[in-house]
Amino acid sequence: MSDSTSPTVPPSAPPSLSPETIGPRELVMRVMPMPADANGNGDIFGGWIMAQVDLAGSVLPARISRGRIATVAVNEFVFKQPVSVGDLLSFYAQVTRIGRTSITVHVEVFAERNPANPHVVKVTEANLTYVAIDREGKSRVFGQQP
Repeated sequence: MSDSTSPTVPPSAPPSLSPETIGPRELVMRVMPMPADANGNGDIFGGWIMAQVDLAGSVLPARISRGRIATVAVNEFVFKQPVSVGDLLSFYAQVTRIGRTSITVHVEVFAERNPANPHVVKVTEANLTYVAIDREGKSRVFGQQP
């Protein structure tokens, strides 16, 4: 699945840190769940999906903070459809808010199903907040050296 309307920012581009900035939606990760990730009903564990969303959601904050970050809140998490073994999951992230020490990201997950006759469905979306931290794990201002 391609998203030609979502431009990407190369990692070397300097981030814009103004609080009103809302960044573009970017494809940040793709993964295919395996049988070990499934529950007894054959659906992928919700906790596995949550972990993948957390990883995908951290990509843009890590780039912007130029140092360590930590997940501080899962503000909203919605499972829209079950995920199955063999679905190709695409994770799109978009920065929705940049504060002094924290950044909020919206993550959408789409599943590409049935390779013989592919169709794409949104399976999950979430809003997560990350905080920039220093070497001691204390919050720091974005743009400061960790």
